[in-house]
Amino acid sequence: MTIIIGSKESLPRTGLAALLPQLDIPGSVQLPNGTIVAFGTGDPIYRVIFRSECALRTPMTELSLGKAYISGDIEVEGDIGALFGARKSITEKVPIRQKVQFVYDYFREATKMNAKAIGDHYTRGDDFYLTFIDKRYRFYSQGLFKTPDETIEEASEHKLETMFSSLGLKRGMRLLDIGGGWGGVTQYCGARGVHVTTLTLTADSARYIQRLITEKSLPGEVFLQDFFNHKPEKPYDHIVIYGVIEHIPNYRRFASHVWKMLAPGGRLYLDGSAAVTKYSPSAFTRDYIWGGTHTFFTLQDVIGELLFHGFEIIDVARETTDYQRTMEEWARRLDAAKDEIISGWGEETYRVFRLFLWGGAHAFKSNTLQAYHLVAERTSSPGPRPSKPRRMLYAIENIFQ
Repeated sequence: MTIIIGSKESLPRTGLAALLPQLDIPGSVQLPNGTIVAFGTGDPIYRVIFRSECALRTPMTELSLGKAYISGDIEVEGDIGALFGARKSITEKVPIRQKVQFVYDYFREATKMNAKAIGDHYTRGDDFYLTFIDKRYRFYSQGLFKTPDETIEEASEHKLETMFSSLGLKRGMRLLDIGGGWGGVTQYCGARGVHVTTLTLTADSARYIQRLITEKSLPGEVFLQDFFNHKPEKPYDHIVIYGVIEHIPNYRRFASHVWKMLAPGGRLYLDGSAAVTKYSPSAFTRDYIWGGTHTFFTLQDVIGELLFHGFEIIDVARETTDYQRTMEEWARRLDAAKDEIISGWGEETYRVFRLFLWGGAHAFKSNTLQAYHLVAERTSSPGPRPSKPRRMLYAIENIFQ
């Protein structure tokens, strides 16, 4: 193909190619006829390549543009993260089919739906995720960074230190880990004499954690079981749930079940990716990343249910910047492992996760998403646990008392 250097006048008047020069970021666009148009001050840090005239006419929605990139109709070379500044000018249109599917899934049996949604995401096997997450504790949620130059391995250790201290864990205690991932909690707490019972919904995760327990002689066990089906012989001393609350939208049921599984004085440590609006994951996320009833952690609603169900809130901490840095490092590691990932899992998988990770990092950077951890302590009272009508009546009584 003959390369032609063009001017901004060479670009279409609408669509992504017309939008990019407005970002004031040095970049370039390559049109289907080979014309390259550079813009911004300085050397271009990215190039967007449109493979066809059809690609140029891609609708300006996140889902449509994401599909065009995943299929290869649109290619992005260089710093793809810089392009997410265009998000505010792109329509976020959730298809009606997704809304109907979400409602259907929401009213299905929660345990079956959780297992399917989690299973769909983790079908690629352990080795895929281990190409980009931290190598020490293998967390798929935010680390906690104490200094600007720390690695995500160090940040993951700080995450565990914070949890261990917040719960007041001691040798001989029994800890429930909901959604154990690749055994970071079992590895860290088990080595310090804490008996960890792990619940997971994926067979690969269960096998990985069991291997850790066996090889390192750690106190604990792992169950391939949904949290709502778990009925321990006696209450746990404490519970930790890292990055799983996004898959449990029924906070009332969650709070009630946690209360039953904790001894009085027992604590819950919970963290997750959050938003002000609970049911607002993007159309791209629902089609390519998290299906089922995935929602954002809404801090205000979780705190409300915990208070209604006999908990006292001990601590709440904002971790938005930590999640941004975590996802940026995951994205860089994914890009560094591009050839390995394409060879092992295909180019589509690489492209899907490239958009997911860089897009997620931008969402935290722009405060579209937030992240928090909270610590709650179970009291001896079950709390008022009101139904919706009782909550409305309670509000009216308090207004007019």
